[in-house]
Amino acid sequence: MAAGAAKSQAPGDQLLNIGQVLARLRTDFPDLSNSKLRFLEEQGLVSPSRTTSGYRKFCMDDVERLRLILSMQRDHYLPLKVIRAYLADLDAGRAPAFPGLPDGAAAPTIIPGGKRYKKDELLREANASAALLADAVSASLIQPGESYGDDALGMLTSLVALQRCGIEPRHLRGFRTAAAREVDLIESALRPLVRRRDAASRARAAELAGDIAVNLETVRTNLVRSALGRITPEA
Repeated sequence: MAAGAAKSQAPGDQLLNIGQVLARLRTDFPDLSNSKLRFLEEQGLVSPSRTTSGYRKFCMDDVERLRLILSMQRDHYLPLKVIRAYLADLDAGRAPAFPGLPDGAAAPTIIPGGKRYKKDELLREANASAALLADAVSASLIQPGESYGDDALGMLTSLVALQRCGIEPRHLRGFRTAAAREVDLIESALRPLVRRRDAASRARAAELAGDIAVNLETVRTNLVRSALGRITPEA
């Protein structure tokens, strides 16, 4: 559904005001605010209907779209321009690859209930063994829980592929430390903006965090590729 497109709404569909939307989403996104929702609307990512008095009314499609956007920001550090392009492809009826996920991993969805996996479902979707999942948890690559999200699925799918090459989760412990250092670097860069504490600054900080993360990923990828280019087969 395009953010600015007319919505097809069946009679009797529930419409929610902004407070009700916040109540539904704050369980997963406790820092969500009115200002953040308005910011996303101003950016053209979601387009609630309006009453004759000008009040916003959100349908359930809007709520799930917001859940997807917020997940893409929080869990994948994606900037708004990347999210906007991905949603535009979805709205046009295309099936774009989810930004940043390895091939074969399931992308987050705007369909309710499609983003959590029980342990057996996770193993089946990733074609992974229980032992590999246990090793990933032990190496702090996946957080243990009763259910798992799309990040865990993407991680486990990649670990399956790496295991085929002889790379085990225990070999990747340093990646967790490196990721923590990257987060510290991003937080340091955004500290002046975050200190302002107003909603607009927090929203801007969230967008910049995604931009920085994408650029750091590009630097890391290019460094690895450059190093791999120097590897030559033994004679």
